[in-house]
Formats: sequence, structure tokens, C-alpha cells
Amino acid sequence: MAGPDRLDFARRYVDTLGTVLRALPLDGIAATLEILERAHAARKRVLVVGNGGSAATASHMANDLVWGLAHVGKLGLRASSLSDNVPVVTAIANDRGYQDVFAVQIETHADPGDVLIAVSGSGNSANVLRAVDAAKAKGMTTIGFLGMEGGKLRRMVDVAVVVPSNDYGPIEDVHMMLDHLITAYLRDRIAGPG
Repeated sequence: MAGPDRLDFARRYVDTLGTVLRALPLDGIAATLEILERAHAARKRVLVVGNGGSAATASHMANDLVWGLAHVGKLGLRASSLSDNVPVVTAIANDRGYQDVFAVQIETHADPGDVLIAVSGSGNSANVLRAVDAAKAKGMTTIGFLGMEGGKLRRMVDVAVVVPSNDYGPIEDVHMMLDHLITAYLRDRIAGPG
């Protein structure tokens, strides 16, 4: 049975998450939805990058962007996570350095008009910063799902959605919620309600 201290901890975490959610920048979320809806219509690629927990979010997001529409009979987005190909990531990291693991893939795979979603709690990861630089050089639209004031990435990306928290737990919770919000929106707009 849960003791009062455990219930209090759970309540505090849930209350904190609720506070963070109520303070989200909805204009950045709306801009993200518009960019991804246009990318779908134009059959542009959506590349997603992140480290650690953000890499897991990037993988989950790429899955949902492809399958979220495909499983209801509509063409999914052309999405992929650049964290997922372990042999490519480790080869680049070994030969050029970890800071280039995403930039090299962007240089190889991206075309003008494609979209990069950079997921980073701190907004300061060197390889994600280089990914955004590479994306801009390719003429991609860049979106940042960030936390902790957004770090350096906030000023680099075209659209920044900064989770107003300094705690990685709520930041990553909200990044996953944004993935599901995007998937639900695209399904509703492209496949119709229901």
C-alpha cells in the first residue's frame, strides 16, 4: 500500500507536470503543426535527432510520424530518426567525432525544404547544434523541442518549443506528449476525425 510520503511525491510530480503543461508556448506548437502538415503534403523528409532520452523520443517520434497515418490507411510522413542506425552513428563517431554523427547524415539524406526536429533538454548538445547548422546549410526548416530556457538551439532554429522546466523528467515527458499531439493532429487533419 502506498504510504503518505509516496502519495505526496506522486502528487507533487503530477502537479509540477500540470504547471509545466499550462505554461507551454502554444504558438510554437501551432507553427510546428503547420510545418509538418505542409511537409506531409509536399512529401518532404522529416529527420529527428537527439541524445540519450531525447534519442528515444526521436525514435518514437519517427515511428509515430510514419505509422500514425499509415495504420489508418493514409500515407505517413517520410520520417526517420538519425539516432537509430547504430553502425552509421558509431562509424562517424569513431572516424570524425561524436559531434558530427547527425550532421554527416543530414548532409547525405536531406534536401531543401525537408524538416529537422532537434530534441534536446538542454539545447546545448554539440552534435545537435551541428545538426541544425547542417540543416540550415541544406535549406531545411528547423524545429527545436527544448527545455531549460532553450540553450543555444533556441536562437538557431526556425521554431522553438521550449518546455518551461529545468528538470529532465518533465521536459522529456512533455516532448513525448508533443509527439502524440502532433500525431493526433495529423491523423485528424489528413485521415479525418474518429
